[in-house]
Amino acid sequence: MYTVTFSRNSRSSSSMAAMVILLGFLLATLQITEVRSVGVCYGMMGNNLPPASQVVSLYKSNNIDRLRLYDPNQAALQALRGSNIQVMIGVPNSDLQSLANNPSQAQSWVQRNVRNYHPAVRFRYIAVGNEVSPVNGAARFVPFVLPAMRNIQSAIRAAGLQNQIKVTTSIDLTLIGNSYPPSQGAFRGDVRGYFDPIISFLVNNRSPLLANIYPYFSYKDNPRDISLPYALFTANAVVVWDGQRGYRNLFDAMLDALYSALERAGGASLEVVVSESGWPSAGGFATTFDNAKTYLSNLVRHVKGGTPKRPGKAIETYLFAMFDENNKEPQYEKHFGVFFPNKQPKYNIKFSAEKPWDVFAGNDTTTSTEESLKSDM
Repeated sequence: MYTVTFSRNSRSSSSMAAMVILLGFLLATLQITEVRSVGVCYGMMGNNLPPASQVVSLYKSNNIDRLRLYDPNQAALQALRGSNIQVMIGVPNSDLQSLANNPSQAQSWVQRNVRNYHPAVRFRYIAVGNEVSPVNGAARFVPFVLPAMRNIQSAIRAAGLQNQIKVTTSIDLTLIGNSYPPSQGAFRGDVRGYFDPIISFLVNNRSPLLANIYPYFSYKDNPRDISLPYALFTANAVVVWDGQRGYRNLFDAMLDALYSALERAGGASLEVVVSESGWPSAGGFATTFDNAKTYLSNLVRHVKGGTPKRPGKAIETYLFAMFDENNKEPQYEKHFGVFFPNKQPKYNIKFSAEKPWDVFAGNDTTTSTEESLKSDM
C-alpha cells in the first residue's frame, strides 16, 4: 500500500505540482501491479453455446484473463492465439491410461496441444486428470494419474517449458478424511497410497495443487449444521474459532483444512489453486439466483485477501463455469454459468482486478444477521 501525504502548509505551487506528478506516477505504478486472481472455467457440455472465437472475445471484453479448458479443444486453442489469456489446459481422464503407458503418446500430446500453440497461447498449467480419487466414481483412473503426470512433465521438460508451464492434477475434497476444525485437516487413510506420491511429485517440481472447492455441496449435504450465511460469505461474525483463527466463511475453512492435510502429508510448501468454485442458480436445494449471485460476487472479492491460515496473499481461483450447460445432469448442474449461452451476463460480476490497496479490505460482507453458531465442513 502506498501512502502519499501532502503538507498542510505547502510553500509553493511548484512543490504542490511536483507532489501531484509524484502521486500520478505512483497511481500509474499501482495500475500496472493490479492483482489478478480470478479466472473462469470454459465448459462445453451444451448444444447451444457460442463458437470458441466469440467465447474468447467475451473473456476479453469482461477482463477475464485466465481460463480453464477441460480438454485440448482445437477450436478453442486456435481462438486463444494472441489473446494474452492464461490457460489451464486439461488432460481428460479418458486419456490418462494411454499417456501413462506410453511416453511417446505424452510427447505427441504435448507437441499437438501445447508446442504447436506456444507462445501464441499462454499456457499456465496442465491439469492431468480431474477429480480422480480411490473413493469416488473415477477410481478406475487412479493407477494412471501419476505416471501420466510424469510423462507429461518429461515432455514439457524436453520442450524447455518446465519453468513456464506447471504440470499438476485437479482434486475434489473427497480425499479429505477430517476437515473440522481446519487445523486438524487430514487426508483419508485409504487415499494416502495414491495421493502421497502425487504430493511428492508436485513438491519436487514446484507445481501447485489444483482443488475444486464447493461450499455449495457441503451446505446442501448438511444444512442442519452449516448455515447459509457461512456458505455465502455473509456471516456477520466469526462462526468457527480454531485456536486463534476465526472463520466467517466455509470457503476459507475448506481451503485451510486442505492446507493442513497437505502439511501432514509432506506438502507444506505447496500452494493450492482453486480450480473450480461456484453455486448453481436453479435446479436443486438452495439454488436460487440470489444465492448464486451472492456467492460468486463475494468469492471474487474475497479471494484477493487469503485465508486465516495463509493471510495476505490472493488465492488464484477459477469460477465454475462460463455458461449454463444444458447437456449436464442432474438438473442443477445445468445452471452454474456466470453467462447465459446467448453471451448475456447472468450476474453483474466485476472480473477486473482491484488495486493492491483493496486486497486486504472487505474480505467479508455483512448482509445477513441470521447465522448458525454451529458449523462444519
